[in-house]
Amino acid sequence: MAGKLSKVNLNDYKPLREVIFDTLREAIITGELKPGERLMEVKLAEKMGVSRTPVREAIRMLELEGLVDMLPRKGAHVAELSVKDIMDVLEVRASMDSLATRLAAERISDEEIKELKQIQSQFMSYADKDNLQGTIKKDVEFHELIYRASRNDRLLQISNNLREQIQRFRVIYLKDYSSSKNLIEEHENICAAISQRDTEMAQKFAQVHINNQEKVIINAIKNLR
Repeated sequence: MAGKLSKVNLNDYKPLREVIFDTLREAIITGELKPGERLMEVKLAEKMGVSRTPVREAIRMLELEGLVDMLPRKGAHVAELSVKDIMDVLEVRASMDSLATRLAAERISDEEIKELKQIQSQFMSYADKDNLQGTIKKDVEFHELIYRASRNDRLLQISNNLREQIQRFRVIYLKDYSSSKNLIEEHENICAAISQRDTEMAQKFAQVHINNQEKVIINAIKNLR
């Protein structure tokens, strides 16, 4: 296990259990800890320079979030990504994104339109350079701004509740997307429709975007097997 799973900052203002929880969750979401991988408390504790107790507590918290499975006689494993899981989450997100994008086209401010265009420009730059982390960051910002611009607090809250599950799929989607040009075009269409305050086209392009994600992610999961 490499990457982010190194010794944690013991001077962090958060409780140690939460620091470890955040570190492990990030490793799962980004794919550093892969679906089905066993989580060995001793090895993780050694890697992060802490005792086993906070690692055990963090793993239990991850289980509650659905990111870890406790298997009889086998211990803790990173939760597998099944096609059913993907379909369930993306069905919900398809409806949510369509609604959020339509509402954003109605309610977005001129200043937010400028910000959305700026984020999209940065997204394109990162995608052209094959910078995965930068692309993921700007993809998150792009969609979060649309949700904020919807001016619907309940919709934003539900989206936040699905954040971890969506982020796992987002990493797979952006990493394995066959053509960044297609992805850029999808974002450009959404951005243009919102900027023109065209609610019908904004909703349509959001639906196309999610449908394409579904196809790419399902193919990626099948290839992993």
